[in-house]
Amino acid sequence: MVTDDLKRVMLHIARAAIREELTGKRELTEEVKERLKATYPQLAQPGAVFVTINERSSLRGCIGSLVAHRPLLDDLIANAKAAAFGDPRFPPLSPEEFDQITIEISLLGEPKPLEYRDIEELRRKIRPGVDGVVLKLDGRQATFLPQVWEELPDFDQFFAHLCLKAGLPANCLEYHPQIFVYPVEKWSEEEFRS
Repeated sequence: MVTDDLKRVMLHIARAAIREELTGKRELTEEVKERLKATYPQLAQPGAVFVTINERSSLRGCIGSLVAHRPLLDDLIANAKAAAFGDPRFPPLSPEEFDQITIEISLLGEPKPLEYRDIEELRRKIRPGVDGVVLKLDGRQATFLPQVWEELPDFDQFFAHLCLKAGLPANCLEYHPQIFVYPVEKWSEEEFRS
């Protein structure tokens, strides 16, 4: 569990990472990062986050890590910048857009394999709105965070879109891909605006 204080700090860090890229002014210096890690030890531990950027309630960028492979602070900074400037679905964020965006952070738990015999068993085991899902087949993979269930609440639609995102045919479940599920703790700037 992440405290509200740390949630606010992580949102501030994500915004600062994007702002420093836009302005060229370093805000997250090594000294600042060391101080943050000392104050919030969880930031020094390995962690995996997705950073989602929305503009007027529409997706504007979303990049993240599925597995913890670096300190949480470094993962947060790198993925905030990547979501703003490196999501291939969108042009890089402009300075004019910066004040229009809202940032959402998803802290991922470790993906665990989900064993299933057939599509019907998978349908019974998947928990819409709870599970983040990774699909792997033939060297391709894609993931949807649990919040994607809000847009695609239907099992068949959800998995058809996930197959397509992985560059596979929409009916790729018929080829029995590997499925992994993971928990997410998410929060956004909107929750802390008063």
